[in-house]
Amino acid sequence: MICLKRDPFLNLSLFSKPMTAQSKNAPQNDQAKEARATLNLADTAFPMRGDLPKREPGWIADWQKNGLYQKIQAHTKGRPRFVLHDGPPYANGDIHIGHAVNKILKDIIVRSKVLAGFDAQYLPGWDCHGLPIEHQIEKQHGRNLPADEVRKLCRVYAAEQVARQKKDFIRLGVLGDWDNPYLTMNFSAEANEIRALGKMLADGYLYMGLKPVNWCLDCRSALAEAEVEYEDKNSPAIDVAFEVHSSHTAQVAKAFGLDHLEGPAFAVIWTTTPWTLPANEAVSVHPTVEYVLVATEKGNLILGADLYEDALKRYALEGQVIGRGTGAALEHVLVRHPFYDKDVPIICGEHVTTDAGTGMVHTAPAHGVDDFNIGKKYGLPVENPVGDDGRFLQKTLPLPETALAGLSVWEANPKVLETLRNNQRLLAEIKLNHSYPHCWRHKTPIIFRATTQWFVGMDTPPKPGASTLRHLAEVAVADTHFYPAWGRARLEAMIRNRPDWCVSRQRNWGVPIPFFLNKETNALHPRTPELIEEVARRVEAQGIEAWFQLDPAELLGEEAKNYRKLSDTLDVWFDSGTTHWHVMRGSHANEHEWPADLYLEGSDQHRGWFQSSLLTGCALDGKAPYKGLLTHGFVVDGKGRKMSKSVGNVIYPQEVADKMGAEILRLWVANTDYSGELTISDEILKRVVEGYRRIRNTMRFLLANTDDFNPVSDSVAVEDMLEIDRYALEMVRALQATIQADYDRYDFHHIVQSLQTFCSEDLGAFYLDVLKDRLYTTAPHSLARRSAQTALWIITQTMLRLMAPILSFTTEEIWTLLAKKQAGLPESIMLSDATALPAVAGADALCAKWNRIRAVRAEVAKAMEAVRTEGVIGSSLQADVTIVAPAEDAAALASLGDDLKFVLISSQATVTEGAALQIAVTASAHAKCERCWHQRDSVGQNAQNPGWCDRCVSNVHGAGEVRHCA
Repeated sequence: MICLKRDPFLNLSLFSKPMTAQSKNAPQNDQAKEARATLNLADTAFPMRGDLPKREPGWIADWQKNGLYQKIQAHTKGRPRFVLHDGPPYANGDIHIGHAVNKILKDIIVRSKVLAGFDAQYLPGWDCHGLPIEHQIEKQHGRNLPADEVRKLCRVYAAEQVARQKKDFIRLGVLGDWDNPYLTMNFSAEANEIRALGKMLADGYLYMGLKPVNWCLDCRSALAEAEVEYEDKNSPAIDVAFEVHSSHTAQVAKAFGLDHLEGPAFAVIWTTTPWTLPANEAVSVHPTVEYVLVATEKGNLILGADLYEDALKRYALEGQVIGRGTGAALEHVLVRHPFYDKDVPIICGEHVTTDAGTGMVHTAPAHGVDDFNIGKKYGLPVENPVGDDGRFLQKTLPLPETALAGLSVWEANPKVLETLRNNQRLLAEIKLNHSYPHCWRHKTPIIFRATTQWFVGMDTPPKPGASTLRHLAEVAVADTHFYPAWGRARLEAMIRNRPDWCVSRQRNWGVPIPFFLNKETNALHPRTPELIEEVARRVEAQGIEAWFQLDPAELLGEEAKNYRKLSDTLDVWFDSGTTHWHVMRGSHANEHEWPADLYLEGSDQHRGWFQSSLLTGCALDGKAPYKGLLTHGFVVDGKGRKMSKSVGNVIYPQEVADKMGAEILRLWVANTDYSGELTISDEILKRVVEGYRRIRNTMRFLLANTDDFNPVSDSVAVEDMLEIDRYALEMVRALQATIQADYDRYDFHHIVQSLQTFCSEDLGAFYLDVLKDRLYTTAPHSLARRSAQTALWIITQTMLRLMAPILSFTTEEIWTLLAKKQAGLPESIMLSDATALPAVAGADALCAKWNRIRAVRAEVAKAMEAVRTEGVIGSSLQADVTIVAPAEDAAALASLGDDLKFVLISSQATVTEGAALQIAVTASAHAKCERCWHQRDSVGQNAQNPGWCDRCVSNVHGAGEVRHCA
């Protein structure tokens, strides 16, 4: 997390002044008071305490009242566009810490692009249809409401959720067009989504088919791949014997190099879903895998050669291998179903593995994607005996002992096992804890179930000679920039392996699939494209309700009696996946350019929004709707555990904002490497607060010491500035270049580290530490002081612009103070234009020289600390320093002349050339100046101010000392 390096400057009070008394509480004499009165006491209206929780809401209210976002839009109009398209959060429930991470990252990017010279707008959006909202309505009002009433209540509920979430997002300091967001339930979005579907149908990507899909028994609907998650499940793992038909034993004997078989032969399968056996239509083997025929007391068993020994142990059988052969030799052998009176073939499929089981798999085309695909190749029937509710249909054939009709698939498992035992076809039965697909909403196991659905085809060319959607998507992924880079391989793998996309759902609250199907043939109406546009126009005026309330005769006339109106709705991933169509080039085209420069979401969206947007983009436009994808990880607690109410480790962004301030949350997000898991805890946030205070105190020092500085009349030309001040300009120039490059790479945690290091080491431990004497003790209008203030002013302006995307509240607070002071500054830093840092002549040589000086200075500090530990000196100003250094170092140090002591913060310093670096620190023999605290031989020589040194007398009563370098 935030690096808190030792900072000798910030360990002291930023506003401490030399005092003549031995302690803060000791009474001061008149001379001490007079000395203090002559110092340039720093002052600023910028408070040390941010008091963020109380003050942030006021700033947000001002931004909204003054229309800051709209002013930014007007200010950046005409610039090159940068488009970050918002992935819509789901309009259900209050925001959590993951939402906060997502929105803050987006805000940082948009702000950084505005400050970098782009027209970068943020248009927030929400995903409003789908099962979770419908389930909320069912919970509140029951499941038996009329469909129209369900849709009405869902629309109201979604609007309420949007309002709640919007308030919390705004509280995080996220600037955006909050009064004009996009909602997927807006009538225009619903209508244009229908038009997108129509174009995909017309272009040949959409088809109706009977296929097994992910089916949630609680949702009673198909699920998208992104709606499935894997959890452990305890299942019965069974080995089942399929007896080879007597007419095919000769083929089996030949396959294993035998003349004939003694006794029956059995193909043994292994499965964890016994309830799918009623739908069995084949046994699959791998064509090139070696199989063995093992003679046992229970017959000749066909098993995978690499698996048979473990299998025999499960069966508690002894056996002898009597033959070997490949799976291909067994193709078309008929075997008996283990409890139905029918024969099924052995078929060959590449999907069969030998990782576990027997090397042979039971095949039910109605209950598995691989089963369906291989069944299609062999022309197997797709007989689905399971209904929407997960119960066996009345048409299901009964088991010998009992009827399956009416039983749930889970209730059927023990019945199937009992039948297999009674038929002596169950060779082994164990309980297996394994990873199994679950519904991400209900957290319950799903099943694969063949139903008639609408699919977007991945591998069928939409037109003769055209590229498949999978090929277009793979090309598009290759053309996309990924942050972090590993996202490319992840999305490539998902596109390479994904099945056809089932886009239809069987629910009420969703955009309809507005098709009319012939009651006899299921064929689409021949005027479907025309009808789709007519429906879209009605939806544009009245919402999706226009379709569900439509009398088909209104569009079809007399033909209506021959057609049925489809009641299916679209997958919600189609809603959000087509926002590049119905938002970017539809309802909010003025705020966007297509394709977007960046999509930014959590790592789970490689299988969700990133992928659905990619597929619809390739189908509609032949390319992805984005140029780049940024992925952030999930938030975990300090021990790496997921956030869980039951564990009690949930951290709510609302509570952090109310207790510490949204600024702290923003700083935590920016300072965490989002490419992996983001770790948060109370302890981590406390460290973030410490880091924030370090930055705030540094900025307070800069503001206080430029309080009497007028940048118009008091600035010093670069060529007239002291050398160390010119070096400071080069330090901030290097910081600016580094941070801007990190913003371009979206590498925010390195930005925070750079800012922390600059405040702590470059400023606190070096430049500002050296500068304090000059700022406080030289004449107020002297070149020495104005040179320092010129550098501080430039550093302040530069740091504000670098910090502004992350610390949005703090930088606006500071900018408001500057705007009051300097005429011509806009009201917000977000309305400011970048100005180039002044050029410094001989910058490379200057930096090389001062880098040498700083390296020696660090060694001097170590030597002083050793002497201080011994009690020889107290503060460094009580020391005289003698340095012997190699030629180049000695030359650099000697070039400072008498200013060397100011750089070392000693009362005296000398340097000579030698072979190696040697440092001697001794206690000064001179008296201490009660004004500047330097110990000099001139103290006591001025009658008017006997406690002062000659420097202070000159700075207050004379022409002032002359500084050359520092």
